Amino acid sequence: MDLVTGASGHLGNTLTRKLLRSGRKVRVFLRPSSDRRCLEGLDVEKSYGDLQDADSLMQACNNIDAVYHTAAEISIMPLCNKRLSRINLQGTENVIAACLKNHVAKLIYTSSIQALPDVVNGSLVDEKIGFGLHHKSAYRRTKAAASCRVLEAADQGLNAVVLCPTGFIGPYDFKISLIGQFLIDYLQQKHRFIIDGAYDFVDTRDVAQAHMAAYKKGKPGQTYIISGHQVSMRQLVEMLSRLTKKRAPKYWLGHSLAGLTAYAATCYYWLSGKKPQFTPYSLETIRSNSRFSYKKAARDLEYAPRPFEQSLQDALCWYKELVNLDPADP
Repeated sequence: MDLVTGASGHLGNTLTRKLLRSGRKVRVFLRPSSDRRCLEGLDVEKSYGDLQDADSLMQACNNIDAVYHTAAEISIMPLCNKRLSRINLQGTENVIAACLKNHVAKLIYTSSIQALPDVVNGSLVDEKIGFGLHHKSAYRRTKAAASCRVLEAADQGLNAVVLCPTGFIGPYDFKISLIGQFLIDYLQQKHRFIIDGAYDFVDTRDVAQAHMAAYKKGKPGQTYIISGHQVSMRQLVEMLSRLTKKRAPKYWLGHSLAGLTAYAATCYYWLSGKKPQFTPYSLETIRSNSRFSYKKAARDLEYAPRPFEQSLQDALCWYKELVNLDPADP
């Protein structure tokens, strides 16, 4: 039996579906307050607890072959350091302890491409770069520290691998990610302007497949970049215009104005309590280097991402159904 932490998330529930289809039995680790809509109709065993509760993790890992630790706290807002540290770092340390205590055959840890150090734009990034432990962003810093802790445990005998995926895109995004909200807003013609930049997007189904391959083929103590395709915002808007037959926004926001808007938006999110969409962190992300090599994953895991336009088309169809848009509306 396999254990999936974070099974209510985009990757977690996509991975759970793939594991079930492959014939594996799956136990999912959830907080009692987790939104479980994404698991409706799936034949899974549920174990409730919290990453900060070591005892609940010990119980969840009992009689488990593989632990897929996809759970994490993701935040693009500032001043979330303590919560991010408790969940991303201390929570991962609890997972490692539970794996060791229960003699779990393998731990597959979902890190992030954001845990790697920043490099000059245009450079091709691979696994040799290591992890960036001194990021200003608490999210990036805690994911980097947790990744290093998993690798340290592997050096001490735990059969563990670390996967660093880029930006998720694809179906089963029940909680609606940032890119998901961007696509929904495009379908509803809510965008008045677009900010220039680029990022690497990977189909969540391909990331899930890479996790399953890492269980079978991933070498202990190794890190694998799971990237997809670098796509500029201009390329994305062109594809969206063509696929949806909807008019693209006319205006592109320059660097200076985008920066001011990001800071103003952050204040608005703090005061309103609304879900953040655009902050200095997200602006920095789409303007940073986004050239990542998946050569190592291709070699060891037989990883091969599907075409980006296919992922985009499937995502659009799924979001239309999720938010009850007219299926006939392109």
